[in-house]
Amino acid sequence: MTQRQRAGLQTAAIESENQPQILDWMWLGMTLAFLMLATVVSAQDIIKSYGISKFGELKYSEDFAHLDYVNPEAPKGGEYSTWAFGSFDSFHPYIAKGRAAIGASIQFESLMVGTADEADSMYGLLAESLEYPTDNSWVIFHLRPEAKFSDGSPVTAEDVVFSQVILQEKGIPSIQTFFAEAYESVEALDTHTVKFTFREPSETNDMVMQAASTTVFSKAWWEGRDFAESTLDVPMGSSEYILESMDVGKTVIYRLRDDYWGKDLPINIGRSNFANLRFEYYADPTAAFEGFKAGETTFRIENSSLKWAQDYSFPSLEKGWVQKVELPNGNIAQAQGFFYNIRKAPFDDIRVRQALGLMFNFEWANETLFFGLYERVNSFWGNSALEAQGIIPADELAILKPFRVFLPESVFTETTYIPPSSGTQQLDRAQVRAAGTLLDDAGWLVGDDGMRRNAEGVALVIDVLNNSPAFDRIINPYVENLKTLGVEATHTRVDSAQYTERRRSFDFDMLVSTYGNSVTPGLGLKQWYGSENADVPSRNIAGLKNEAIDALVEIVIASETREELNLNTRALDRALRSLHIWVPQWYKDLHTVAYLDVYRHPENLPPYSLGDTDFWWYDADRAAELKSAGAF
Repeated sequence: MTQRQRAGLQTAAIESENQPQILDWMWLGMTLAFLMLATVVSAQDIIKSYGISKFGELKYSEDFAHLDYVNPEAPKGGEYSTWAFGSFDSFHPYIAKGRAAIGASIQFESLMVGTADEADSMYGLLAESLEYPTDNSWVIFHLRPEAKFSDGSPVTAEDVVFSQVILQEKGIPSIQTFFAEAYESVEALDTHTVKFTFREPSETNDMVMQAASTTVFSKAWWEGRDFAESTLDVPMGSSEYILESMDVGKTVIYRLRDDYWGKDLPINIGRSNFANLRFEYYADPTAAFEGFKAGETTFRIENSSLKWAQDYSFPSLEKGWVQKVELPNGNIAQAQGFFYNIRKAPFDDIRVRQALGLMFNFEWANETLFFGLYERVNSFWGNSALEAQGIIPADELAILKPFRVFLPESVFTETTYIPPSSGTQQLDRAQVRAAGTLLDDAGWLVGDDGMRRNAEGVALVIDVLNNSPAFDRIINPYVENLKTLGVEATHTRVDSAQYTERRRSFDFDMLVSTYGNSVTPGLGLKQWYGSENADVPSRNIAGLKNEAIDALVEIVIASETREELNLNTRALDRALRSLHIWVPQWYKDLHTVAYLDVYRHPENLPPYSLGDTDFWWYDADRAAELKSAGAF
């Protein structure tokens, strides 16, 4: 029965009750039958579950014992330690002010959580179950009565309401905007029951899943404190880890709680196995690597191909005390690149953006700087079924054709954009000529001094903002190539605090960043690509405003099957790549890690997470052997 038929049935029953003068026993019987049928239909339309999936399929049954990829017998204990870059001055990661310490959000929990072996499912954590109608117009969460904050106080529906309201009022600006548009109300129905009502019904459960991901704060702890202000007074959470100690800007240590309320939940079995998580801050990656070699930290995810190829020959590794391994990474290729600030000239001109992109020679960098370890990133969803390829097929054309006026014609007439392959010389003359033609067409002509200027005589000036010394060897050759083109190009390296502030205030021309897309893209796309987030501190770093992209984002969000999602995302990917908001860089489909040989992991790692702080564990016997051998 459709919603309209159901509404008509209910109306008929109500109207008949309002006309007692013609009501006889037959009408009464029919009315009662109608009401009973409406009640049954209504009950059937409410979905009640212990979990939720974007497309309705959950891998784990309600009575699952533990996640498939964990070791349920993993021992608890030992310390995991790694490095962090820069410094910190806050433990409040949910506002735009300050630079939050790494791991600051680890102390908080959400109503439901995802897993590392499913792309689009969530299971109960603070909430033991949820219920929602088929039109996804609201959702009710039933909290676990045993859920408690670290001080022993219960997690209640009022805490959930407070969390949602305070984020909407004082959280990161882009989150404020999203929540204001999404939620009609959030209300506590009783101590352990909270209801989210959305502004609009929906064909998909994205809003339900967004509500399920709500981070829950303690209302009592924040009483008398300003949520909008940066603070080193560590907010209270409910998770398994709590801050043990900190040396501001230098070291953060989190301790596993013995009294954690949820340690026996199936979703948590075999996870959070380290007694301590320690993060040491370093001013640059070279110093951090030296610290690892000296035993100051014991786990390292290596992001430098140069170091991976040349520098892992120190004594601890040669003696077998340190392991150097490559582990499979089944996730998508993250969209890493130089991103333009297209809010301002000359980067608001697509021809300028495309020309500058041609001057980055990946092939030379990969051979000369990266030892051939990387592949070029071409797509925002590379290495997945969501990546657009080749000439536009009929199904993508049907999606994109209504937005033709907002997109380059190349979307419809050429293969999806892939940066042209250059030679192994740093400067590819063919690309210089192609880039020069684009700049000529854009009105940036070469003057007598060899510099490109517009009609007003203003030079084409570009600065690449960077906060990592490790990127100097990559950015500097790119800057030299730009200079050959007649661009007044510079490279500015700042500390992490300045970098964060300049990015938030849009005070940059180009910078290196990564758009963290998902294999199941949804509402988060608005954060990365939505026009409403272009001019507020958000993940929309480039400042993209495009009506076609906004519409395509909505189409992706509305996908009702995995097949639809993949198709719609390919259309979005094709459109995004045609706009040249970035200069794509590189990726590798492996985790390159090195660690003191006291850490262990399950034999079969899940595809979507390395899980080093999640489901790895500490081998105390091996640690004793290494200690006796003088390893630490």
